[in-house]
Amino acid sequence: MDSNQSSRILGPSDIFTCEKCGKCCKGFGGTVVNQKEIAEISKFLNIDPDQFKQKYCQPSGKKLVLAQREDGYCIFWDQICTIHPVKPHMCKAWPFIKAVVTDVQNWHIMAGFCPGMRTDLPDSVILECVKNVIDKNAE
Repeated sequence: MDSNQSSRILGPSDIFTCEKCGKCCKGFGGTVVNQKEIAEISKFLNIDPDQFKQKYCQPSGKKLVLAQREDGYCIFWDQICTIHPVKPHMCKAWPFIKAVVTDVQNWHIMAGFCPGMRTDLPDSVILECVKNVIDKNAE
């Protein structure tokens, strides 16, 4: 880390740049969707919310998650996110998620498949940046 970076708090683009590779859209337990997101995506796709749930969701415990294709990718991944304007919060937040605050090693695990995540910074810097983004998004 150069001296310019150490003298200021780093922003999200300093530690993550989306390369639009889709690796975050594959596997890892599915993307939870709530009723508001189901309504927004259904409207975007111009289908009834019940049809959406039946066609594009699967249960995960008591929650619904977006279905995955046989190759493990989200059903809406086609070299780009086909529902990008209305994608779920879980997708919008990536990789600034609470799991990183719980254990910063999760950042390093996620970075093992996400080429846009920097790992050459001290964990304390990554943690501070992730916390700041989560706090800002909660406002």
